[in-house]
Amino acid sequence: MTSPFAEHFPALRSGFSYLDNAAGAQVPSHTIDAISQFLTGGSCNVGQPYPASLRATEVKAQARAATAEFLGCQPEEVMLGTSATALTFQLSRAFSRLFHAGDEVIISELEHESNASPWRWLEAQGAVVKVWRARWPEGRLELADLRALLTARTRLVAVTAAANSVGTAPNVAAAATLAHSVGAWIIVDAVHASPHQLPDVRAWGADFAVFSPYKVFGPHMGCLYVRQELLPRLPADKLWFVPEDSPQKFEPGTANHEGLAGWLGTLRYVREVLGGGQPGRAGLEQAFRRIESLERPLLESTLERLKAHKRVRLYGLPEPQGRVATFCFNVPGVPPRAVAEHLARNGVGVAAGHYYATLSMQALGLMPEGAVRVSLLHYNTLADVERLFASLDSLP
Repeated sequence: MTSPFAEHFPALRSGFSYLDNAAGAQVPSHTIDAISQFLTGGSCNVGQPYPASLRATEVKAQARAATAEFLGCQPEEVMLGTSATALTFQLSRAFSRLFHAGDEVIISELEHESNASPWRWLEAQGAVVKVWRARWPEGRLELADLRALLTARTRLVAVTAAANSVGTAPNVAAAATLAHSVGAWIIVDAVHASPHQLPDVRAWGADFAVFSPYKVFGPHMGCLYVRQELLPRLPADKLWFVPEDSPQKFEPGTANHEGLAGWLGTLRYVREVLGGGQPGRAGLEQAFRRIESLERPLLESTLERLKAHKRVRLYGLPEPQGRVATFCFNVPGVPPRAVAEHLARNGVGVAAGHYYATLSMQALGLMPEGAVRVSLLHYNTLADVERLFASLDSLP
């Protein structure tokens, strides 16, 4: 059965079941058309008085403002870059000039390496990196465990808003309160959470946050939030004439203007199709309420069937509360890659490996082969879920 959203998502019309959405969502026609229209009108840089350049300048300003609306912040707090990983490494280089030997960084065991490796790099500067261990096999983060790690030397806490491995959605706001109680900053990795839950950096109490539009039905790019009062204090590898309080200090080089246009197209899809046509943040909030209502039956059905499946060993929270529709499991006796290949032959796309969640995989004793991952979004259907289990049942 084809997704009811196939009219908006050309890739879904093939009937293939895309269940590896954590690696990147499919994109709607709104996005594709916006990219095509921008490039058709002339590809150029910003800041000049002729029409194509004026359009590029406008698109970049609109994308910054729209991203701020998506995050719940101000446009001057938004940096637009190539990827969340690249932007996080830029932050790490800034922190390396601010932190001192003996300063401490805490990273959760649920992190994607893009929110772990940049902070481990600070160990070369003498920083001490601690790991906020999860409770396994559920993959649960307990605030008491974070509290025990915090000291007067803690400078940064890094935590995900949703784990790209087992789907856990930690209490980010509570973690931020604890971090701030000892004077530390907190960076939130919203990459995996953002297609499921509308980010709100103010409600989280985040000092820094990253997400990737290509996980939210958009083009390949990354976005960084920096709390406004912190921006001038951060050293950056920038051109000399870029002001210290400008988000451009973390945007070296020419922007991907067609990508920015595509991201604006994605947000139009979210508001028009999922949000009932409401403008602004209100339209996004309504859209994500609908996303939750569409994903909920998929999450509940898939979770119950994985738990009940006689050949499956499931990792992660066993209940729908506190998680998103991302599932990590293995079939004992069958390598994860072989499971994924079998499913692909049956029209189902899933991930196999560690998907850059190496801390979680090490804790579960699953390195180097990792596990199978199924990740669902609002455009998936119960028919996709049925095909998944029919394919699992036919495993030799």
